[in-house]
Amino acid sequence: MTAQTLFYLIVFFLLIEFLIEKFLDNLNARHFRDPVPVELHDVYDLSAYKKSQDYKLANYKLDFWTSIIAFVILLAMLFFKAFAYLDQMVSNWTSNTFMQSLLFFAILFLLTSLLNLPVSYYKTFVIEEKFGFNKTTYKLYWIDQIKSFWLSLFLGGLLLSAFIGFYQWTGSNFWLYAWLFMVVFSLILNMFYTSLIVPLFNKLTPLPDGKLKEKLQNLADKTQYKLSAIYVIDGSKRSSKANAYFSGLGPKKKVVLYDTLIQDLTPDEITAVLAHEIGHYKHKHIIYNLLLSLLVTGIFLYLLSLMIDNSALAQVLGSPKPKFHLNLVAFILLFTPISFLIGIATNWVSRKFEYQADAYAKQYHNATDLISGLKKLSAKSLSNLTPHPWYVIANYSHPTLLQRIKALNLSQK
Repeated sequence: MTAQTLFYLIVFFLLIEFLIEKFLDNLNARHFRDPVPVELHDVYDLSAYKKSQDYKLANYKLDFWTSIIAFVILLAMLFFKAFAYLDQMVSNWTSNTFMQSLLFFAILFLLTSLLNLPVSYYKTFVIEEKFGFNKTTYKLYWIDQIKSFWLSLFLGGLLLSAFIGFYQWTGSNFWLYAWLFMVVFSLILNMFYTSLIVPLFNKLTPLPDGKLKEKLQNLADKTQYKLSAIYVIDGSKRSSKANAYFSGLGPKKKVVLYDTLIQDLTPDEITAVLAHEIGHYKHKHIIYNLLLSLLVTGIFLYLLSLMIDNSALAQVLGSPKPKFHLNLVAFILLFTPISFLIGIATNWVSRKFEYQADAYAKQYHNATDLISGLKKLSAKSLSNLTPHPWYVIANYSHPTLLQRIKALNLSQK
């Protein structure tokens, strides 16, 4: 296949994916003002439902225009050979191919971060502020941005350095070493995320003794779930939205509850949420998701190894000879339709896992508390109660609130 054919094939893939995404976004937006299903009539009153519709519309408009701008910029970079220009620039700075690749991606990351910054700022201090979600200060926002930038640069630089080093050491066989490195990296990140990453942004404090802690510990004992610690995270300093998650593998499993979750839900409802999360653990969803992610990564790296030295792939971006960083960018773009299909498949698996975790929560606690808790969380976050089914298939990692309630009620019969 010639470079020109590959170029137009990539442009075609990007265009088709963009059009599908915009079609689904528009299809979903048309259902923002649908009547609330009978099962969800108690989630919103009329004024709150109107507010949720306005919130969804505001985010839709922002995402619509930013995605168009991003798509146009990407096409412009392809047609005007911006990637080749950037490659030439870093080549003039150093003859070391390892440093060329690092500098190439560092500049791309910097430019992407700068382009995303106005969108992030507008979303936080205009949309989230208008609808009562934003609790962050300007100072905290900029501190978060700086920390996130350097953390992403460090972790991304670490991965890229390993990949580039393996490539220069082993050639096209680099994919196996890179994949093994990703396995170790992912395990370490899963095990120590709460201990190493979270404290950079948030304060974790042990859940104080009381009714809630007693209920959660009783549930852990009942389900034979070895819980090493329960923490409360100060999420309210940034947003009024609530959440909870598990962290860690093996004996060092931790539960992290947002302080907003404790404020918004009753102890019984929080216990139901914990039962849901324990359900994920008992069904080995965490392990399956990790294995699935690593499998997809391995397939991606293997396919990349087949084309990493392909001169036609580099010529797509305007370079006469293959280079690791150019071929990687071109391959990612060529991989677009596969990434889209993988995303749909992994979302389908994730939704199945959520149903199983809900059923576990119903078995070891009860469906009533879980349903009422889910309704409160949906109301608090102004979530979409009437998404289009096609949009759910393509984008939702969780079933809709209505689907979850129907499944829980059905399992009670």
